[in-house]
Amino acid sequence: MRSLAVVPTCAAGLTLGLALSESTPLWGADPKAQDVKITVLSTMLADQGVGEWGFAALVEVDGYRLLFDTGAREDTVLRNAEELKVDLAGVTDVLLSHNHGDHTGGLLKLRETLRSKNPGALARAHAGPGIFLPRRAQGRGDTEVNRMLAVRPAYEATGARIVEHPRPERLAPGVWLTGAITRRHPERNYPKGVTVVTPEGAVEDTIPEDLSLVIDGKDGLVVVTGCGHAGIANILSQAREMVPGVPVKAVLGGLHLYDADDKTLAWTADQMRLAGVQHLMGAHCTGIEAVYRLRALLGLERRTAVVGAVGSGYSSADGLDPGRLAR
Repeated sequence: MRSLAVVPTCAAGLTLGLALSESTPLWGADPKAQDVKITVLSTMLADQGVGEWGFAALVEVDGYRLLFDTGAREDTVLRNAEELKVDLAGVTDVLLSHNHGDHTGGLLKLRETLRSKNPGALARAHAGPGIFLPRRAQGRGDTEVNRMLAVRPAYEATGARIVEHPRPERLAPGVWLTGAITRRHPERNYPKGVTVVTPEGAVEDTIPEDLSLVIDGKDGLVVVTGCGHAGIANILSQAREMVPGVPVKAVLGGLHLYDADDKTLAWTADQMRLAGVQHLMGAHCTGIEAVYRLRALLGLERRTAVVGAVGSGYSSADGLDPGRLAR
């Protein structure tokens, strides 16, 4: 069982966060989130705006607003937000789920563009430890493949800060980062052939910094993932440890199952069923066929399991909104 402990973060001006220690659960520490709204701003499928291999979503919870990832191309999220009439200038916080460029590519352009309207726009980036470790890819020799090593100084030069979260931490009432996700299950939902250079030497890159968002809603937990490189079963296990006794109502984002075989999808569906998942929006690297297979295996239907598209989303009031193309 775990408990609440108040710990300072490393970002100037950031409200003290609540992190897990070892005796009392997080459940009951905050009122349940009442008004939850999530809008997809970057993914492959689009009947509004521009599609790309990437992910970003605006998360709004009882007045708190967070940009979850920033897409791949530098202007995709800006263009889609403008077309969808989503104002990002008032958003101060951005979560970077991991180091890959299809989730971090828009960060600099977004910060530089929006700060002309609001100096605090996207001025705090939340990430997991390991996001700045050097990476090497098979066949590319000593070429550095972690673009975040170059992005960090440029982003911080604008007056912005990056906060690393090794443990679960509260961003706002009912809104929690998972911190580094314990790999309880043997999921391998990450690219092969990449090594990460640690102080102890080069090892296989399992994307150790992979973070997800957990919203403690009035009807259950809402979990938002970027690529789910830690594995959705591991993510859901951690979410339910953070908030014991509460089922996961909805999962939204990338699950990196586009190349999963039937056996893997069946096992994954079993784990999601055990967590109580009632709504699924599989975007980005989940894979279209994988979404349909999970829909069938979980006993869900068209209104409760959909492929994510630009402009689609979820709200506590109406459930999933797949948009016109994926309806």
